[in-house]
Amino acid sequence: MDVAATYCATLVDEWARAGMTDAVVAPGSRSTPLALALVAEPRITSHVFLDERSAGFFALGIAMRTGRPAVVLTTSGTAAAELHPAVIEAHHAGVPLVAVTADRPPEAHGVGAAQTIEQADLYGRAVRFFADPGVPDSAMSGSWRSLASRVVAEALGAGGRAGPVHLNLAFREPLVGEPGPLPPGRDDGAPWHRALSAPRAAPPETRELAALISGRRGVIVAGAGVGDPKAVHRLADGLGWPVLADARSSCRLPATATVAAFDALLRHEPFAERARPEVVLRLGTIAASRVLASWLATSDALQVSVQADGAWLDPDHSAGMVMTAEPAAVCTVLAEQNPTAAPGEWHAQWNRAENSAQAAFDDVLAGHGEPTEPGVARTLVSSVPAGTALVVASSMPIRDVEWYALPRTDVSVMANRGANGIDGTVSTILGAAAGAAGSPTVGLLGDLAFLHDAGALLGAARRWLDAVIVVVDNRGGGIFSFLPQATALPSPVFERLFGTPHDVDLVELAHVHGLAATEITKADQLAPAVSSALDAGGVSVVVVRTDRADNVCVHDELHAAVAAALE
Repeated sequence: MDVAATYCATLVDEWARAGMTDAVVAPGSRSTPLALALVAEPRITSHVFLDERSAGFFALGIAMRTGRPAVVLTTSGTAAAELHPAVIEAHHAGVPLVAVTADRPPEAHGVGAAQTIEQADLYGRAVRFFADPGVPDSAMSGSWRSLASRVVAEALGAGGRAGPVHLNLAFREPLVGEPGPLPPGRDDGAPWHRALSAPRAAPPETRELAALISGRRGVIVAGAGVGDPKAVHRLADGLGWPVLADARSSCRLPATATVAAFDALLRHEPFAERARPEVVLRLGTIAASRVLASWLATSDALQVSVQADGAWLDPDHSAGMVMTAEPAAVCTVLAEQNPTAAPGEWHAQWNRAENSAQAAFDDVLAGHGEPTEPGVARTLVSSVPAGTALVVASSMPIRDVEWYALPRTDVSVMANRGANGIDGTVSTILGAAAGAAGSPTVGLLGDLAFLHDAGALLGAARRWLDAVIVVVDNRGGGIFSFLPQATALPSPVFERLFGTPHDVDLVELAHVHGLAATEITKADQLAPAVSSALDAGGVSVVVVRTDRADNVCVHDELHAAVAAALE
């Protein structure tokens, strides 16, 4: 019997019992015992990635799509450090992730041994749980299943909030061995530990809140993590309040309370002023819109932040009340109090404004035969099949989806908005496809996000995944053209430091990796191109060429049209 092989087989068996279905393995020698155990387990699908950073984000994408943690395994040394970006994103976004780093045994530390760094607490406070159990010892076999089971429970939020965990495993040579009999597990095949937690119910103070919101002008700002959108809208209907719904919220129902164009509406100062609320109910995560954030921060309204997992989301320090509870449960209790609706034309003015803005968007975009970035976002959300997971990059793509996409309830919009970085986006898209269970996966990202994670394309053609990656190629960092740097700096300086133009043919880059790829030049080509790519299956790329300067003008044109409609 090889102790290390038996130890690793026990961990993997316990993970499978806990419902884990995927592992992402980056090649390396020191991680051999666990890598062999993972690929030998038929209940777990193993995905191999050359680049550890891509591996981490691929595992993150699986967890985002399925709600189940995936294992990501690296060897020792700097390989372990490459997981840090994905661990940080999982931490801030509350996504379950099991990061396992192989390590050298204690005698190799502090003596200059190759690929040996201090890996204890490598990810600091970004993990929910850390364990460094030392070199496998058969005398400790009675604790092996408990450790493996606890890792999954902690990742799923046994300690209060889902997120990443870190398991640092030291192995001595020889690294290849055969497992012996495993320590017995639970007789019914269940995991060693069952970490049970009830949804966070609305606190007693919710009834007091009902009196504060009754009969007052207010808005509901809904982000990701609100729970049942129908509960949110039942409360909105009773109060006569609008629901300013982020595209990730699932609250963009085809209902009169839904306001999807809130960013454009609040850019029009006369409307923003007359629509100033007395109460704001903030549910779930924070929207990308700075305009919305500024309007809320200067509203002088009573702001109530409700988060299911206890995250403190208040960047403007404006929340007067913070609740840890399921947002939908809070909405249900508030609606049961039969609060009085807001006075006068409060609801009607928001509904008219939303309809006017959406009509203005349609009119402006209909006048552009060439692809525009707002048009790409609007078209994608409207045209992808029901059940699609649309994985959107940070920077401009998530903003364009948030600001310009029409309400739709049968498309799941996901994004790495925990730390809001663009790194790992391609890997996250592919990971979401791996967890799709037959549902379509479409990604939307910019050229720099695509190039930043181009390593994820390596081997993508043979992963048996179905995903269409739509890349908006404006030859650089388009979001910076909206910032003061664009006008305050000389053009050569701006281009060098912020525009960062590239000379890469993205279609050819995809072809190099064996992927189908096409470039569209007209706005009406996007939906058919994506549809054809989905029908063909596999991983493919659709490149949409735009211009950074023109993109600023199109956004200005849209906002001006909305302002004119409101007047």
